[in-house]
Amino acid sequence: MNRISDLTRRAFLSRAAALSAIGAGAPLAMNLAAAGEAAAFDAGDYKALVCVFLYGGNDYANTVVPYDLANYDLYSAIRGGGSGRTRGGIALGRDELTATALTPVADQTLTDNQQYALAPEMTRMAGLFNAGKAAVQLNVGPLIVPVTLAQYNGSDRATYPLPPKLFSHNDQQSIWQSDGSEGATIGWGGRMGDLALSSNGNSSLTCISASGNAVYVSGATALQYGISTDGAIPIWSAKGWLWGSSQASDALRTLITQSSGNVLETEFAKVTKRSMDLETTVNGALSPVTLATAFPTTSLAKQLKIVARMIGGRAALGQKRQVFFVSLGGFDTHDGLMANHGGLVGQVSEAMGAFYDATVELGVADKVTAFTASDFGRTLASNGDGSDHGWGGHHFIVGGAVRGGQFYGTAPHVSLTSTDQVGQGRLLPSTAVDQMAATLARWFGVADSELSGVLPNIGHFATANMGYFA
Repeated sequence: MNRISDLTRRAFLSRAAALSAIGAGAPLAMNLAAAGEAAAFDAGDYKALVCVFLYGGNDYANTVVPYDLANYDLYSAIRGGGSGRTRGGIALGRDELTATALTPVADQTLTDNQQYALAPEMTRMAGLFNAGKAAVQLNVGPLIVPVTLAQYNGSDRATYPLPPKLFSHNDQQSIWQSDGSEGATIGWGGRMGDLALSSNGNSSLTCISASGNAVYVSGATALQYGISTDGAIPIWSAKGWLWGSSQASDALRTLITQSSGNVLETEFAKVTKRSMDLETTVNGALSPVTLATAFPTTSLAKQLKIVARMIGGRAALGQKRQVFFVSLGGFDTHDGLMANHGGLVGQVSEAMGAFYDATVELGVADKVTAFTASDFGRTLASNGDGSDHGWGGHHFIVGGAVRGGQFYGTAPHVSLTSTDQVGQGRLLPSTAVDQMAATLARWFGVADSELSGVLPNIGHFATANMGYFA
């Protein structure tokens, strides 16, 4: 993980022919812009990746639920289900799962002949899966190298290193998004953005977050652009009536955008001016984009709606490749799991369903792929009213280009003692985040030779293609 900078630099230097235009004495902003132009692939079409991050650690077992009788009974027994396969403890009742049972488009034989259903509130996601527009990646989580249970329990960390600070919220959020623990400044979405900058007419709109600051969309040269659910974020006091005076606003705008003899003040002024200019550009492109698709009024749905509108304005903005980030919190369900979790995953299902519909309306369903991610999965075992921090979990990939209606990876046993978990049903990932990310990156346009610069651990795994796309 500490070699990310070296690997990124190596990929950067492999494209160094364009770097001759960069002058050592040029201003910082010009150097960054030129560097961005040098490290890029040519994109003739449009593609966008959308990360839907579930903060807090999503409970995998009540999201993708064992449905066949044998494995459901194991799940219910471990989670304290009621007699007659009814809801109890932190187990869902089997009859609740009928409407969300998943039917793969092709025969698949999973571990212990498992069949799955989704949480009862996830009817839209189940419908997308059964229609072949969504897939499930089973048991994925952060890994540096493949690790067995014996190696996890062993002491040879030189050969079998583990991700740092397992089960820690902040660190695992960062590792999912960047391959580095808390404090990392560059994410793998941002590293893809670094490669895509010169494909876009406005490079500042390559990596966009509708959910505040997120390392996932921060690159070495690609800037993270923040957007609100209503559009570009304005500097109100510099565009309106500061203290009831337009002259005061004009004076403030001049002060915060003018050059000075101080290099830091000058760079700050450039950033501020760029933000103000982008406000006009972004809102101008968004203005004509209206969607007939009905979105829910939840926070996540509003974030995805503005992402859809940004995609709708791609031509006006001159964009060919974009990486987006949205999020929903509340998934740290140590208690109140049964009261709260269903509503949370229901929001995810409805929002992502509406977003998919919007991409169909915009004519870009096969050009946009959305996927979920989270700090970690949780324990299969109950702590009485919830589940505790885990490791691996199950995630969704949605889009018109996705080979949906299928499960990818290896289904874990429904057990507290099997070798694919490290205690209390904490899943030992059988698929690395790097493998999931590499599959998405290859679809996005990253060449195989560039993957190690985006995902430094990918060479440790048997495949960089999980098969989500044809």
